[in-house]
Amino acid sequence: MRETLNFLLFDWLKAGELTTRERFAEHSTETFAAVLDTCERIAREKFEPFNRLADTQEPHFDGERVQLPQATHDATLAYAESGMLAAAQDYDVGGMQLPCVIEMAGNAFFSKASVAMGGYAMLTSGNASLLMAHGTDTQRDVFARSEFAGRWFGTMCLSEPQAGSSLSDVATRAELDDGSDPLGPRYRLTGNKMWISGGEHEITENIVHLVLAKVPGPDGKLVPGTRGISLFIVPKWLVNEQAQLTGERNDVALAGLNHKLGYRGTTNCLLNFGEGRWTPQGRKGAVGYLVGQVGDGLRCMFHMMNEARIGVGLGAVMLGYAGYEASLDYAKQRPQGRPMTAAGKDSASPQRPIIEHADVRRMLLAQKSYVEGGLALELYCARLVDELHTGGDAAEAQAVLDVLIPIAKSWPSEWCLEANSLAIQVLGGYGYTRDFPVEQYWRDNRLNMIHEGTHGIQALDLLGRKVVQQGGASLTATAARVQATIARAMQTEWAPQANQLAAALAQVGGATKKAWSTGQPEDALANATPYLQAFGHTVLAWLWLDVAMAVEGEGDFAQGKRVAARYFFAYELPKIGAWLDVVARREPLCRDIKTDWF
Repeated sequence: MRETLNFLLFDWLKAGELTTRERFAEHSTETFAAVLDTCERIAREKFEPFNRLADTQEPHFDGERVQLPQATHDATLAYAESGMLAAAQDYDVGGMQLPCVIEMAGNAFFSKASVAMGGYAMLTSGNASLLMAHGTDTQRDVFARSEFAGRWFGTMCLSEPQAGSSLSDVATRAELDDGSDPLGPRYRLTGNKMWISGGEHEITENIVHLVLAKVPGPDGKLVPGTRGISLFIVPKWLVNEQAQLTGERNDVALAGLNHKLGYRGTTNCLLNFGEGRWTPQGRKGAVGYLVGQVGDGLRCMFHMMNEARIGVGLGAVMLGYAGYEASLDYAKQRPQGRPMTAAGKDSASPQRPIIEHADVRRMLLAQKSYVEGGLALELYCARLVDELHTGGDAAEAQAVLDVLIPIAKSWPSEWCLEANSLAIQVLGGYGYTRDFPVEQYWRDNRLNMIHEGTHGIQALDLLGRKVVQQGGASLTATAARVQATIARAMQTEWAPQANQLAAALAQVGGATKKAWSTGQPEDALANATPYLQAFGHTVLAWLWLDVAMAVEGEGDFAQGKRVAARYFFAYELPKIGAWLDVVARREPLCRDIKTDWF
């Protein structure tokens, strides 16, 4: 994997050129490599050996504390000590001012080694980054700095048992307690939050919850819809302005742990806010400090959610990558079957490794095209983040990133899960046993199609907002990049694939127009998920074509990249026709079917 990572970073994305920018001037390709070396070592020593342990020794609540294996404590604290929690932050807050693309590459090692154990850090980094963007100076100094240092970990608390992903139906209530508190306007929160990853543990001395809640209007009623949502910092233990624990427990209680199919090493919680189990400052109600303005909560939270969506996509990629490597190693060593000749099989001849069977090679090639293409996608998005913050055309970078974010989250969550399924298939009966890791990789990865916005939600975001925003400007900016790759490829041996991609791009554009031709959202969005699948495959074909042209030489590494690109064009890109067909004709079946017919 490291060779592929280095190639994508330095040969394809030219990450070394970022050191010419003022923000990254103290770095070099050598410091970037040192960061990757450190991450790879910690992941290999502290995470990977205990991935199965974290899966089999699930978090459990003893009535007072959530118990986790000591290995989880050791691994997450080693990550914190590495400085990676603040990797992309300014030097003056303890950061390393690394480019986002290097930070993302470093985190790839942890996602591959144990995605569940690494989940605490991903949430904490995103939580603190949000506070750096939207918090007050005091909130940054007290909460964000403590999280970047690894003293406290963080969560994001959006979903509720009755609302799920429908944030407009959030019912958690926040009532003003003291508008002049130095940590921010202080409110008392009551309500429940479900599916909260990292919501309770004893790894760090405190947990900083970022909670969506609604402030009642003058009539005492909650404002309906998302415009009434505000964001609050709700620490597990109350703190003072010096970031010291006061010793007083906030009114946040664990109501129960969710027992999941996979991702078991990360606690997943139902939390009750303000139930009165604890009475901070003498009365019930969870103490929370307002972030930003009342009613501005969802906009602030999206800062964290977008980072998290790239992180979830990366996690999905690396789980797929881990399964690919495991099944590849197995296929090279497992003897089974004999060559078929015109006269039939010779049972006296020696068995051959299963990797010599065409169908096994098909499954391995599919995995390779999914996971290496998925890694290229996530790193490309991270490189866009660097362009957004330090490049010359932030508007163009933002436009392309807007379109790619739902792809970056959803495409690997579907197709790298398929890679894990194929890894199990390569191992046959052994693939379903716990003697091999591929079944755990599949279970862990199955969460990602739901995590941070389901597949359907990402599809609605892509077709319902991103490709039509500003009169289609974001779609046009993305298409221009694809067309630039096509133009370059037309002058090379990749001209056939360039023509194929050009046709696919035109097909996506045509389907987009036809989907919205009636102007009725219900018509267009009934087939948003097939649209997402087709768009995602077109994006991956584009990236594979771009990657393939960056490969040099005739060695095994280079040939492997070329054959994976050819596989994607031969076996995957043709799938988009069926997906776009129902989009273009606005197939009404799923929209119009009557409930009773099921």
